[in-house]
Amino acid sequence: MSEDRRGQAEAFDAIGQHYDDAFPHKEGQLAAGRHLAETLPTGSRVLDVGCGTGLPTARQLTESGHSVLGTDISTGMLELAGKNVPAAEFRQLDIADLRAQGPGGVGRFDGVACFFALLMLPRAEIPEALRLLHGLLRPGGLMELSMVEADLDDAAIPFLGHTIRVSGYLRDELRQVVRDAGFEITGEDTYSYAPASTDAPPEHQVFLHCRRG
Repeated sequence: MSEDRRGQAEAFDAIGQHYDDAFPHKEGQLAAGRHLAETLPTGSRVLDVGCGTGLPTARQLTESGHSVLGTDISTGMLELAGKNVPAAEFRQLDIADLRAQGPGGVGRFDGVACFFALLMLPRAEIPEALRLLHGLLRPGGLMELSMVEADLDDAAIPFLGHTIRVSGYLRDELRQVVRDAGFEITGEDTYSYAPASTDAPPEHQVFLHCRRG
């Protein structure tokens, strides 16, 4: 894990349960997770990238009968996830270290949930991360992806009393980056969201329904 990402992990370790307190209403994520859970055949294997506390996505997926591996860089978040969703498996893994085979390999998946995880990467690393996720999906596999719409690259922002670094795209550019990684975009939803905290402005969340070609 890079030094920058280690700093991100430490921030989220400290934030812990406050994250769910600050983001109590996750309508977009709930809808996208439900779409993934209902579209995949029961018993599918799903990767939840940047799973955080396991809520709501890992819980949604396991309750729908899917096998879930959640990954995150924050040990604090993973500890909460294990308590919140005991039916899922959780591992501390950086998105850049995800591999299907070899030492530490995670295998292949029928579906991927990637909600706001790519925000934590510099823009230069996002295309490769998307290609890694594409490679982890079986042919025809589905991915639900969300990003905050913003023209940012590795920008430092205050977040729940800590500083994190985030990136984003305007939606046309986001669509292009996703397609360039080999995904077909089959649908899109947008939500305006104001976190329940004083240091974060309202944001536009873009959710893309994607399929591996």
